[in-house]
Amino acid sequence: MLTIYGVYRSRASRNLWLAGELGVAFRHVPVIQVYRLKEPAAAGGPLHTRSAEFLKVNPNGHIPTIDDDGFVLHESLAINLYLARKHGGPLAPANAQQDGLMTMWSLWAATELEGRALTVMANRVTKPAGERDAKLADTAVGELRAPFGVLDAALGSGGFVVGGRFTVADVNVAEVVRYAQAAPEVFDAAPRVKAWLAACHARPAFKAMMAKREQEPA
Repeated sequence: MLTIYGVYRSRASRNLWLAGELGVAFRHVPVIQVYRLKEPAAAGGPLHTRSAEFLKVNPNGHIPTIDDDGFVLHESLAINLYLARKHGGPLAPANAQQDGLMTMWSLWAATELEGRALTVMANRVTKPAGERDAKLADTAVGELRAPFGVLDAALGSGGFVVGGRFTVADVNVAEVVRYAQAAPEVFDAAPRVKAWLAACHARPAFKAMMAKREQEPA
């Protein structure tokens, strides 16, 4: 059986969403980020990313990780690409070119969007008000405009990231784009991205994942 390590309030959400889309049965092991714990070494505390038990699974000390019948894989975007290829169906690449495009867009999201989107989210939402830096957020918003324009243009050819249908590429890119929701101005300037993300978030598997995410303590 597939085992997914990581809490819902982490990048494991990408893998948990995709597993729902694929209809794959899995065992969930909730490993929390160590930085979220006041006393990580406290007896009886939750399994976390620096727990000796988890470091045997992922010596990098990060989530998510999967164990697929003895095959261990780290990095959320790579995990999703692997699961889609393994299980096939409409979410998987239909040929080598689509495989390349799905990998390209996943890496593009990680390099062009994620850091900037997280900066916006941190300085507009997640950090305490007194620790937020509005200038950092505004700079990141400005840097997001160009890549959002690139994605907006790409979506014009079929409404989805690759192949004119919903695929693992949409899951991977949407889960990064989601971090930028604290910058509605970039979505207003990229209407296709805005509509596409809303469609992704309307999917039953995404809603099921988010419902479980909301049940976890922040």
